[in-house]
Amino acid sequence: MGTHDSISSVQPDLEQPSHAGGHGSNGIDELDESRLAQFGYKQELNRDWGLAHNFGVSFSIISVITGLTTLFSYGLATGGPAVMSISWIVISFFTLLVAIAMAEIVSAIPTSGGPYFWSAMLAPPRWSPFLAWLTGWFNLLGQVAVTTGITFGLAGLVSTAITVKNPDYEPTAAKTIGIYAALLVSHGVVNTFGVKGLRFLNNVSIVLHSAGITALCIAVLAKAPKLQSAKFVFGTYHDGTAAEEGTEGWGQRASPAYVVLCGALLSQYTLTGFDASAHLSEETKNASWSAPIGVVSSVGFSSLFGFFVLMAFLFSIQDFESTLNSKYGQPVLQILVDVAGEDGALVLFSLIMLCVWHCGLFSMTSNSRMMFSFARDRGIPSFFHQVDDRFKSPIRAVWLAAILSFILALPSLGSDVAFAAATSIATIGLYLSYGLPIMIGFFWHKNFTAMKGPFNLGALSRVIAGAACLWICFITVVFCLPTANPVTSQTLNYTVVAVGIIAVGSIGSWVVWARRWFTGPAAEVAEAMRLGVDITEPGALEKKEKEALEGARMEGEREAREREEKQPPAVSE
Repeated sequence: MGTHDSISSVQPDLEQPSHAGGHGSNGIDELDESRLAQFGYKQELNRDWGLAHNFGVSFSIISVITGLTTLFSYGLATGGPAVMSISWIVISFFTLLVAIAMAEIVSAIPTSGGPYFWSAMLAPPRWSPFLAWLTGWFNLLGQVAVTTGITFGLAGLVSTAITVKNPDYEPTAAKTIGIYAALLVSHGVVNTFGVKGLRFLNNVSIVLHSAGITALCIAVLAKAPKLQSAKFVFGTYHDGTAAEEGTEGWGQRASPAYVVLCGALLSQYTLTGFDASAHLSEETKNASWSAPIGVVSSVGFSSLFGFFVLMAFLFSIQDFESTLNSKYGQPVLQILVDVAGEDGALVLFSLIMLCVWHCGLFSMTSNSRMMFSFARDRGIPSFFHQVDDRFKSPIRAVWLAAILSFILALPSLGSDVAFAAATSIATIGLYLSYGLPIMIGFFWHKNFTAMKGPFNLGALSRVIAGAACLWICFITVVFCLPTANPVTSQTLNYTVVAVGIIAVGSIGSWVVWARRWFTGPAAEVAEAMRLGVDITEPGALEKKEKEALEGARMEGEREAREREEKQPPAVSE
């Protein structure tokens, strides 16, 4: 069913979702489906996820152990422990502001389209299609790049783990790409055929990421031969941004502040992906409340839990130089080896890799739901708006996500900083797509106020939204900067290239041809949302529009009378 079908054709086709798990009442299910119908869509995906499941997906995609493990080497080289620890605190605060601002929008507009749909609903009619188009493409880029960063990072961890007991194994770029392809296929297969099992795997992921990683960190701290001092963890600065021996790092060429800014990528990249709660809102019961709570709680809990994990690793470093220049090429693995020996380290490292695998799995789940929704509104070919009748999965969108993620990793065959660039692309792409609807809601706040849901920030709404937008603008500039000196074809941060291509491509395609046919969500649905009307009520939109016109006419007459009364009386001759 396309977005542009009339609402009357939507309602008879509503499918009743299965109620596995028994969470919520039929009344809540009907309200969810009715709310979705107000947006002009029918219930095509199974709505059998509860608040815990919704939280779990975002928590699994944020997966602090994934970001910290895969970028730990980058963090040690780009600022060291001091930057890693302090930037985590600062970035957690600003990320929570972004999440709170996003949650208020999710509560008002709980659909799987997420950011691009929010932009369409919040913007004035004249700008709605363009801003939906732009937001959608940035979100698609960020979603693909996140899947790339997670799963390509896992491929690197697998390659590293192999070398522990097989020192003759050489983890070349080509071998890593091969492992990466196999991992993407495993995620694609589970998302294709195992949709009913995703909730079970989601519960497993929550346990692994919380209880499993907590146990790992406690074990590391307890077994470490020595623990570093707080001065080391919060005061050790290191500039390892020189790409070649004999050259100076950015701390000398520019300033230590430059290195600090670049080093913040570890924290900001780790705390991404929480829009998954929005993308899964069409599969979540009581979505107007559960989805925003899922967004905020996943970021809040991940911030606290992530700080604990980061502290456990930093305090357990036995020797900074040997950890930074580990013979395994992976500092977290080196920490585990120093603490538990190679055999014990492999067991602990396997737990981490299992967490990262689940993170990649649910990243592809979220990615495919966004593409499914964007195709529904013709942002990408409608071929990808298809749900398999048997498995209730958007199979075509799942494999599109897998293919695009594989393509984005191909530069790693010829670039030394490809992984860091992929994480920068993911961070910027996602946060720009978060920031655009927040910014629209800030400037056109009257439209937003008319459609707010139960998660309502009241007077703090614009304050938090403004702070979130400023932060996103700041990190967009910072994470496009080169992170290795000198800048060569091997060390170029191609983030600016990828983000630039999407920006120029999406704007250029809009000017040339997309503006002629892409309208975003149905125009009557957008107008109803702005007026605070239930479009499923026959005649409600027409009545509201008539009242608005009548009100405008009466206001015009009143102003005309006031002008006449203010005019001085004519002087008779």
